[in-house]
Amino acid sequence: MSVHNNGLQEGAQWQELKLPHLLHTDAVQKLHATIQNKWDSLRQSACQTAAGRALWKHVTHDPLADLLSGETHLRKFHEKIKNDLLNNAREISGVILAVRTLWFDSKLEAALDSLSGGTQVVLLGAGMDTRAYRLSCLKESHVFEVDFPEVLEVKTTLLEAANESINNDQHPTLKAKSLCRVAADITNNDWLEKLQNSGFVPEKSTVWVLEGIIYYLSHSDAMQVLQIIADKCALASTVLLADFMNKPSTTLSSSNFHFYCDWPERLLPSLGFSHVKLSQIGDPDAHFGLTADPSNLFNKLRSLPRSMQTHPDDGSPCCRLYLVQASGLISQT
Repeated sequence: MSVHNNGLQEGAQWQELKLPHLLHTDAVQKLHATIQNKWDSLRQSACQTAAGRALWKHVTHDPLADLLSGETHLRKFHEKIKNDLLNNAREISGVILAVRTLWFDSKLEAALDSLSGGTQVVLLGAGMDTRAYRLSCLKESHVFEVDFPEVLEVKTTLLEAANESINNDQHPTLKAKSLCRVAADITNNDWLEKLQNSGFVPEKSTVWVLEGIIYYLSHSDAMQVLQIIADKCALASTVLLADFMNKPSTTLSSSNFHFYCDWPERLLPSLGFSHVKLSQIGDPDAHFGLTADPSNLFNKLRSLPRSMQTHPDDGSPCCRLYLVQASGLISQT
């Protein structure tokens, strides 16, 4: 059967929303009530991302995502998808998130294959990421999740609730060799010190994963984070995996998006990275059968010069998401 750009097999329907029983337990409901009532939009974006992965789990294969996203975010995201399907939208809500997740998964696996065993993996702004539980390619890797203390605390408690569940199918099983959660704000200059105090070794080969995080930072904070990682390239084999928004993308949303870069393949070498490879949604390594329609937004953008800020047909902003892989100099010797 063929797969259409909405990620469904031909003739199939999007699944109705089925909430796992764990979301109805008192302990889990209290945790998600705290998220809804006390977390700002930046912290709640971790749950929104999880909701997207949960509703696209027929391709992302993230069985823990619905528990980590919570009922409110799941229902909101599901409503968007239903409306998109009713309106025959060419881009179903969450498709970018699904492609982005699969791109990072595939590039992480390839990077680990290229480096020696025991490679460290650092997830900056990890949020509700569950790669340590779902990717078998991490079996020899020491994984570090870095995020705000309250985000990691709630995440840990939610996963403990799943572990204590009577339903064995929902028990999270660690696939990584080890997992360490590091409570730190990456806009403060002490996050690397906290990472090292938690067992991170700068002299060991490392894959840095910055998925859905860099554009939330101010320009100065984003540049500082990238420079700190680039400096590690001089000590050990290093791979950076990150996604960058161009300027029009940051102007569309709320004030949450700040940092943008129209030419990451120029910026990163200036900081000390090499072998920068850039992809856009819809490129051969960044569609996964989900953006096959030649007339969808992503393929229309790919046919235009990247320097164009507005679309010549309708004047709409040319919003691009760049998926970028870069290496440290030492890893090429």
